[in-house]
Amino acid sequence: MSDIINAIESGRTALGIELGSTRIKAVLIDDSHRVIATGGHSWENRYEKGVWTYSLEDVWTGLQASYASLREEVQSKYGLALRTIGVIGFSAMMHGYMAFDAAGKQLVPFRTWRNTTTGAAAEALTGLFQFNIPQRWSIAHLYQAILNGELHVEQIAHLTTLAGYVHWKLSGEQVMGVGEASGMFPIDSRVNDYDRERLAQFDALVAEEKLPWRLREILPRVLVAGEAAGLLSAEGAALLDPSGELQPGIPLCPPEGDAGTGMVATNSVAQRTGNVSAGTSVFAMIVLEKALSRLYPEIDLVTTPTGKPVAMVHSNNCTSDLNAWIDLFQEFTQAIGVEMTESRLYETLYRAALAGEPDGGGLLAYNYVSGEHITHLEEGRPLFVRTPNSRFNLANFMRTHLFASLGSLKIGLDILFEQEQVQIDRILGHGGFFKTSEVGQRMMAAAMNVPVSVMETAGEGGAWGIALLAAFLGWKAADEPLEAYLTDKVFAREQATTLAPDPADVAGFGVFMQRYKKGLIIERAAVEGLAAE
Repeated sequence: MSDIINAIESGRTALGIELGSTRIKAVLIDDSHRVIATGGHSWENRYEKGVWTYSLEDVWTGLQASYASLREEVQSKYGLALRTIGVIGFSAMMHGYMAFDAAGKQLVPFRTWRNTTTGAAAEALTGLFQFNIPQRWSIAHLYQAILNGELHVEQIAHLTTLAGYVHWKLSGEQVMGVGEASGMFPIDSRVNDYDRERLAQFDALVAEEKLPWRLREILPRVLVAGEAAGLLSAEGAALLDPSGELQPGIPLCPPEGDAGTGMVATNSVAQRTGNVSAGTSVFAMIVLEKALSRLYPEIDLVTTPTGKPVAMVHSNNCTSDLNAWIDLFQEFTQAIGVEMTESRLYETLYRAALAGEPDGGGLLAYNYVSGEHITHLEEGRPLFVRTPNSRFNLANFMRTHLFASLGSLKIGLDILFEQEQVQIDRILGHGGFFKTSEVGQRMMAAAMNVPVSVMETAGEGGAWGIALLAAFLGWKAADEPLEAYLTDKVFAREQATTLAPDPADVAGFGVFMQRYKKGLIIERAAVEGLAAE
């Protein structure tokens, strides 16, 4: 306790705040990388006028609430006011579109990664660059706005992501970590900057539009992990902590996306390592030894926070529909007067899946709250389907929904493991899908057919990951690489549990996936026949 108090008083701490899809989480660590305080705030995206979005007001209300709850925990646990911090980092959901004019005014509502309305732009850019440009990437949103003839495009002075926006407003610096930048525009890992040839290709593509800017001029400056990214300004300190206690001048690390912080939080930044982040969305990140043999629309190529090439399989939908079903069960417990905490309900229902039949008893579900690019659907309709002969019970129901959360991810992973023969030494899981011990691990191992490890810190997720990137900026030795820092100083004593795939689970998941692929015609019919309200 005295060590922690001394660390807080002397500013030997690092703060990471990550804006996730449903929760904004703050994590404070000491110089031993231990979590000493946390804070959080729940929020939710909105579907407005055909766009998945968050308002800027919600961004700042949520950030302030998350930081305030962390500050209050520091006060209650240690009896200290949190006035200074050694170094800070901000992270958020990758991709999307946030456009601002020269005066800093937002030109259109934030278009998040969840939107699947940029198909024409993504297809055209993928063909032009011969590099996969997914619909959620910032450059796809920009080009789609140009194709749509949107008037705001001419006024753009700064294009960024949510993490880049928060960092800019708190420091005045329009910069971005290379991993986050790799979800805006292709990166040349030889120089850790935007690919110059493809920048020129884009400028030539839109030359007839006679826009008053070139693409490089409106993109944030790219930084790698460990580089200084500015200081918390006086305005930024007041914006983050309206109480006025937090002092300005704190160094900030480059803002990173949730993919990069997930890699860091699981020590998966070296070649032949990988991690799976599973929550509202799910994505697998595999650090490559060599380039893929060809372009795959289902596979994104991004980078680690130090610029190493990474194959990314991303699915827009993971646990949102499953969470909705659990909320329904929660309503039932309340209706019959049974008090049960949310955590106990989740654990009870997740564990029920372990007793299910290997393939889920013939049941089928699609968790598509939004569109899904891997299965070529621009909109989603959550569905649960069964035949008269399906074994409809709680265990099979829960197992089916857990399997469904990984269905589209599996389609992308099969490309890497079966067609490209990508080799990995370990996969680490993190995110809400893994909070109930054993269950999420076992389902993921069945889907990937490789051992899956979960560290004790898995529940801290990306907020801890960005805190570690902040710590790396503040406390690394000269020329110390991120890989060595994480292995030697952060994870040397970290405990992990590993589950090997059960052959029966693997076979059952295979049967489920055959059903899943055949049944996609049902999902497509639902999108066509059932209008979104």
